[in-house]
Amino acid sequence: MAVTLKVTDGEEGEWAVVRVSGELDLVTSPVLRQRVHDAVADGRRSLVLDLSEVLFCDSSGVGVLIATRRLIRSCQGTLRLILPAQGAIDGSHVNRVLAALGVRRLFDVYPDVPTAVADEPSPLSA
Repeated sequence: MAVTLKVTDGEEGEWAVVRVSGELDLVTSPVLRQRVHDAVADGRRSLVLDLSEVLFCDSSGVGVLIATRRLIRSCQGTLRLILPAQGAIDGSHVNRVLAALGVRRLFDVYPDVPTAVADEPSPLSA
């Protein structure tokens, strides 16, 4: 059975929340990239990517996350990732991949959506 990507959009106050589940890979990452671009085109500058249910992420998925960070930063927006210590079957796969690649420090990471949206948005720095 192939696991695919599921992306759903929502809002929490001034935050656009994009919930992602399944596999984030070469085939599916363009779907997330498009959702992010659509949110920015709609004027959303405060974005939460809930990746707690992502079971697999390859380099193309990481590339989308880094491109999302660049896009949001260019708009002087705020990006937060949901990468819980527990989730997506025994810990966040995305968290482990980002840490292994040395890019985890580029992202503001929260354990859940309510915690992420509770803090005021602030523009991403370099």
